[in-house]
Amino acid sequence: MDKFSFLNAAHSQLIEDLYQQYLKYPDSVEPSWKSFFQGFDFALENYADEEAGMEQAAPASVAAVSGGITGTEIPEDIKKEFKVLNLIDAYRHRGHLFTNTNPVRERRHYEPTLDIENFGLTQADLNVKFNSAAETGLSGAATLQQIIDHLRKIYCESIGVEYMHINNEEEKKFIREWLQVNENHAQLTAEEKTEILHKLNQAVAFENYLHTKFVGQKRFSLEGGESLIPALDQLISRSSQLGVDEVVLGMAHRGRLNVLTNIFGKSYKQIFSEFEGKEFEEDVFSGDVKYHLGSSKKVKTASGEEVSINLTPNPSHLETVAALVEGICRAKVDDKYKDYKKVLPIVIHGDGAIAGQGIVYEIAQMMTLDGYKTGGTVHIVVNNQVSFTTNYLDARSSTYCTDIAKVTESPVMHINADDVEAVVHAMRFAADFRAQFGKDVYIDLLGYRKYGHNEGDEPRFTQPNLYKSISKHPNPREIYKAELKKENIVSDEVLKKMETEFKALLDEDFDASKEIERNTMDIFMEDDWKSFPLCPRGGMQNSVDTTYDLGQLKELAVKMSTLPSDKKFINKITRLYETRKKMIEANSLDWALGEWLAYATLLTEGNNVRISGEDVERGTFSHRHAVVKTEDTEEEFIPLKHISDSRFDVFNSHLSEYAVLGFDYGYAMASPNTLTIWEAQFGDFVNGAQIIVDQYLAAAEEKWKIQNGLVMLLPHGSEGQGAEHSSARLERFLTLCANENMIVANCTTPANYFHLLRRQLKFNFRKPLVVMTPKSLLRHPRVVSPLEDLAQGSFQPILDDAQAEASKVEKLVLCTGKLYYELLAKKEELACENIALVRLEQLYPLQQDKVEEILAKYSNRKQLIWAQEEPENMGAWTYILRNFREQGIEVIAPVPSGTPAPGSHKMFERNQNTIINRVFDRKDEPAKRPVTA
Repeated sequence: MDKFSFLNAAHSQLIEDLYQQYLKYPDSVEPSWKSFFQGFDFALENYADEEAGMEQAAPASVAAVSGGITGTEIPEDIKKEFKVLNLIDAYRHRGHLFTNTNPVRERRHYEPTLDIENFGLTQADLNVKFNSAAETGLSGAATLQQIIDHLRKIYCESIGVEYMHINNEEEKKFIREWLQVNENHAQLTAEEKTEILHKLNQAVAFENYLHTKFVGQKRFSLEGGESLIPALDQLISRSSQLGVDEVVLGMAHRGRLNVLTNIFGKSYKQIFSEFEGKEFEEDVFSGDVKYHLGSSKKVKTASGEEVSINLTPNPSHLETVAALVEGICRAKVDDKYKDYKKVLPIVIHGDGAIAGQGIVYEIAQMMTLDGYKTGGTVHIVVNNQVSFTTNYLDARSSTYCTDIAKVTESPVMHINADDVEAVVHAMRFAADFRAQFGKDVYIDLLGYRKYGHNEGDEPRFTQPNLYKSISKHPNPREIYKAELKKENIVSDEVLKKMETEFKALLDEDFDASKEIERNTMDIFMEDDWKSFPLCPRGGMQNSVDTTYDLGQLKELAVKMSTLPSDKKFINKITRLYETRKKMIEANSLDWALGEWLAYATLLTEGNNVRISGEDVERGTFSHRHAVVKTEDTEEEFIPLKHISDSRFDVFNSHLSEYAVLGFDYGYAMASPNTLTIWEAQFGDFVNGAQIIVDQYLAAAEEKWKIQNGLVMLLPHGSEGQGAEHSSARLERFLTLCANENMIVANCTTPANYFHLLRRQLKFNFRKPLVVMTPKSLLRHPRVVSPLEDLAQGSFQPILDDAQAEASKVEKLVLCTGKLYYELLAKKEELACENIALVRLEQLYPLQQDKVEEILAKYSNRKQLIWAQEEPENMGAWTYILRNFREQGIEVIAPVPSGTPAPGSHKMFERNQNTIINRVFDRKDEPAKRPVTA
């Protein structure tokens, strides 16, 4: 089909000839034709697949050029055809601005409108037939009025569609054709309509019941957006028909109780009991408010498919949970399904949050990234048009809250949430588009919030006019009931029966809830964690076997340090790998080899390993080189992928801490047999993800009984690089430590690091592991270990001073991390015998029996010192003081400071020197220290 096939045959050839002439000799055609062809963007966009063929056609000959068509004026009827085309194009581009999508107030006014006069057409043209009607999906020529009526039904009723920002022609064609079926209106059977009403009734009646039984209690009602319930029901059902076996849902508090009961099947009895504020069965758990809890269920859809559905527990920090949803889905794809089409991420947003929270952008950018893609997410916005008390005009600069969709060229549907059939229709589109293209889809449900931010709030303080309108507005159930009665699909008797039976069920469950003495907590994704009982108190201190056969360990070390001979790498890489083999022969392994062997041994034992973060493939400090590239073609070679059949993945992330840490936390939540690691470029940058640390890493087990074995590697230590490249804020993690909720370590030998990483998967439970990793120690000549220490040893939470003679020790110095080697160098320089240097390799939980053993051993001491290079108000000091206050411990540290380290290198040298001098009671001049790492 050529570009002008909608025109009649007489004019088509003329235009085709002129177009070919224009392509060859642009200046040879009459100016109005040239201007027309230059501006013919619509045709180019919609027929780009045929454009190449046209351009290859034979150009008009010079003879034809001189034959007289150069002076031909464009016939008026053809001009009108293209004006109609421009009108059609405008509806596709801008029709969403002129919809009936706001249920409670008028839409803003946008210029120019879609009035025909803006396109050079007049009222006299309304009854004229145009062949361009075929472009809208109509079967043939139609009058302008018929074309406009058709376009309004598609683009300007209860659904507004944004898709013309998409560059992919196949995607646009799919959307255009999908919309043109039944003029973008749902085609539903009477049975389907009755089922939609049933779900609406559940949603509305549940909220009404809570409002009467628990007056004034916070529940973050869904009222004004109840169509979310049939929407989710239809989205899950349609997606299951398209091959989805599992759904992972993330949402905030608004409407969560309704989703838990009417989608996830949580008993009304349990919800009512939680409103009573009863304690949970297990005293050790703090629990959480009812509208933050998660759930996992298997459900059977109306069409008979069985689907696993999961609602991810969330904190009040909006949008945080979305990152976890993506990570959980990716883990399920990697471990179980091997197919992105089998797992569906759904994220429900508020209009204020999706527009205002920066993590939304970080997550959006993951959509096609190899390490983070999940095959497309369906984003649903429950759009209240108010954020707490903030009007939407103050909540964003963009036209829509969903304008983030344009970043990933994802389609958007804006729907009047009162029109439940339009909502269902949009959900079916989302399922179809996602299944076809594996991309994100955004569904914007424009509704309202019946009450304030919570049920005890007064919204008329800030939006009196809006809430005057809302107070008179019927709910979606009443609107849909009236429609179905008009269509003779349901009768008053059926409606009354439906409502009476559901009310009776609620009453029965309300009475039964009184019998519950203590509430129980459902375990999120319990089936994935059956083999991992919760760690009993003290269980983290139990010894775990992390040994590995010495001979096999050496074979692994050599194998992973050998590059393929048929590939050419840059000389530096070749030398680096040769150096590693020499270290193995010399039985002196550095940090990188210790780390690699931890991964390699776990892989051979059937575990998977995933490392993610900024620059992790090479490593910020160029120590890892897990991925090497050939010199000429940049072909990747990943040695650890050739160790076993287990999966080793290492991914450089985009420049994000918050979303990527959340993603990897979610991944670890769904994959307990994978060593999941997130590494910060510098430990200092972890504070960009502090919400994940505070709300999940530290608190998830107490709030939701969720285990997680995520490993965080945070490069830490004063190296003279200034305030932003010196500290992973050890003090913050230690402040969060309680009830054995995580492990915090700062290892100083490759062997101990090897065992620490292996222990993480050898435990029969899972706890987060936070490691202050080294920078300068990566290449420190004394930071090496023999193979025997890896093969036959175990993790040592405390390392005693092997050279100290206890009877001579007057000063016992406890420390952690790289400071130990600086103190050791000074001790050896002075041949000091009255000081013992003891390293705390695991700061939390402290191994109390070993601590007591060390203190008893050095019973002749006169001083007990904690030495640190962080300022006194930072680092581990306050934590150490809390645990050693009865021993009269003192501190040697730089003076308190608002920054972790000075910007001046000379001041850094002076600080380090002062610490060392104070430990050894000296006044030596500062030693020159190069800027390292």
